[in-house]
Amino acid sequence: MPGSVRADGRRPRGSLRRGGAPWRVPALACSAQFLVVLDVSVVNVALPAVRDSLGFRSGGLAWVANSYALAFAGCLLLGGRLADLYGHRRVFACGLALFTGASLAGGLATTPAALLAARTGQGLGAAVLAPATLTLVTAAFPEGARRARALAVWTAVSSAGGAAGNVLGGLLTETLGWRSVLLVNVPAGLALLVAARTGRTPRSPRTAPAPEAPAPGPGRPAGLDVPGAVTATAGAAALTYGLSSAQESGWGAPGTLCALLGGAVALAVFALVEIRYAARPLLPPRLLRLRAVAVGNALMLLAGACLQTPVWYFLTFYMQDVLGYSALRTGLGFLPHTLVAVVVGVRVTPYLMRRLPHRTLIVTGALVCAAGFLWQSRAGAGDGYPGGVLGPAVVFSLGGALFSTPATAQVTSGVPAADAGAAAGLMNTAKQFGGALGLAALLSLSGDAARPDDHTAVFLAMAALLLATAALALLLPRTRTPD
Repeated sequence: MPGSVRADGRRPRGSLRRGGAPWRVPALACSAQFLVVLDVSVVNVALPAVRDSLGFRSGGLAWVANSYALAFAGCLLLGGRLADLYGHRRVFACGLALFTGASLAGGLATTPAALLAARTGQGLGAAVLAPATLTLVTAAFPEGARRARALAVWTAVSSAGGAAGNVLGGLLTETLGWRSVLLVNVPAGLALLVAARTGRTPRSPRTAPAPEAPAPGPGRPAGLDVPGAVTATAGAAALTYGLSSAQESGWGAPGTLCALLGGAVALAVFALVEIRYAARPLLPPRLLRLRAVAVGNALMLLAGACLQTPVWYFLTFYMQDVLGYSALRTGLGFLPHTLVAVVVGVRVTPYLMRRLPHRTLIVTGALVCAAGFLWQSRAGAGDGYPGGVLGPAVVFSLGGALFSTPATAQVTSGVPAADAGAAAGLMNTAKQFGGALGLAALLSLSGDAARPDDHTAVFLAMAALLLATAALALLLPRTRTPD
């Protein structure tokens, strides 16, 4: 079975190892992933209370969410490679400790600056933690039915975290105040840290080093690719800032254009560093020569433009502005999306993955999603909850559940153990940028970023993106999960 190894074939100190309890490590990883995804959305409902409590000025409140997203997106590639170099268990614990400590600082913040600094710290911790969670899942099992089930749970937990954030944020803000939205992470994080600390199991066999890993030579450091880390982080952060700025100021604003151009230049320099100069690249070029990885991440980018932040954002405004729901009722309105995604993703999709090619499920899932968004585009106030939310939710959540697990399996299949963290970081980066790019582009169709009023155009655009995703998925190799 593949384990956690370095490029020289040795196991990094502090790696989580599996043995007699193979599901213990994936359960730990999925719990941490739930916290990461939860925190993307849990603060949204609490923002008005945060503004009133800390006295945020106009325009500053958006950075309570954006500071987290900026640090998270900017450091995902770095976080993924750190796990490969320094051990999955150690990096997992460090990311979780940073995330938990920053949550405590945010919950105790008394000024806007302190809260924004804490949210940035949470994003950094999440960027280290998220790739490590996926790496631990894929390292715990060889490619096959058990890995497919573990990936199904991981993707279902990711979907559940986004919806749970809306519900939990409303409940906590109304009952315990906005600080509880951040402080709730502290006991959960401490419990996971204790579980990670006591999670040692017997050593598993070593695996060979990744192919084509260049040997360090004169002037080529054997450790972290610092130039790659700097340029990747700067480029990803600048692009994220530019996309966030486009939502507020428009695509033609000087700040938006400078950030997007600077991000593109930094990423071009990053590509040059990875191809020509890095001894241990942050993103090994050999990964992108795997067709499943290259095409799979393009699919994640396109699907992320619909199935990540954008769908929650626009449905929130639809339920509140068109159907007249309160914040708490809106959060509860997302429960069917979560239930369908979890039940189908955990119980049905792994079964189908053993009987049908992954490509077939990905194409089918994208087409079903497109049908659900087409239905959602036609919904109006007269349809109420059953026809305006519940019906479309069942359809596109079913499609998402059929799509997500085989797509995740594709982007992690055939990846050497020494590059597992880099592959996980790349996939999370594709999803995060897909969500940011999709939200910025779709807001330009909606009329008003603060109160979108053209939901028909938005959901039609989402349906078109999913049709393009289905077409691109035809380029994937025909693989299925072995029994």
